[in-house]
Amino acid sequence: MPIEIFDEEKFIELSEFAVHCRVKRLKEVVKLKLRTKKILYTFKTDPTTAERLLRSIPCDVIEL
Repeated sequence: MPIEIFDEEKFIELSEFAVHCRVKRLKEVVKLKLRTKKILYTFKTDPTTAERLLRSIPCDVIEL
């Protein structure tokens, strides 16, 4: 089961260990999914915050 993250700083911290980040864009929400070796983490946010976060993470980004 995926684990939902509610804190931006925790998301950035976990992205250092992630294999990749998948981005799913809906109408008003953007879902960011971090895949680590064992666990999938999800983070829901608005489009402007998502763009800022995607520029600051070091792992590969895959658009869905």
